[in-house]
Amino acid sequence: MEITLALLKPHVVRNVYAFQQIKQIIQENFTVLHSKEVHITKQLSEHFYAEHKGKFFYNRLVTFMGSGPCHAFILQSKDSIAKWRGLMGPTKVYRAVYSHPDCIRALYGLSDTRNACHGSDSKESATREISIIFPELDENQFTTADS
Repeated sequence: MEITLALLKPHVVRNVYAFQQIKQIIQENFTVLHSKEVHITKQLSEHFYAEHKGKFFYNRLVTFMGSGPCHAFILQSKDSIAKWRGLMGPTKVYRAVYSHPDCIRALYGLSDTRNACHGSDSKESATREISIIFPELDENQFTTADS
């Protein structure tokens, strides 16, 4: 079993219908180990998205993530990283609409920044991102779930 982080972005959390639909997709496909609403401060967002610092979209992304509450999930399943990324679809909403019209980003994304959700891209990223969003958890609580 593998774990990953799923993060629903502010515009999705504000939209009760979209939030419920995505939550249902998550519950049908994963075991939810932990879940919480999180207010992402600018400092937290800068730390979380540090790898993108200097890219043209960085400031827009950091600002947007602090525009309202997000909802975070630690998901577990066989190949959860690839599975969640497949359900999310392509990062670019325009591409998602045409290539994966039933994916989460095609259905609920508004733009490349407001693309509905985030998912870790590797086991290392999942561990790092979970520790940032869920600092109250002992790292062993989620890294041992990978065995």
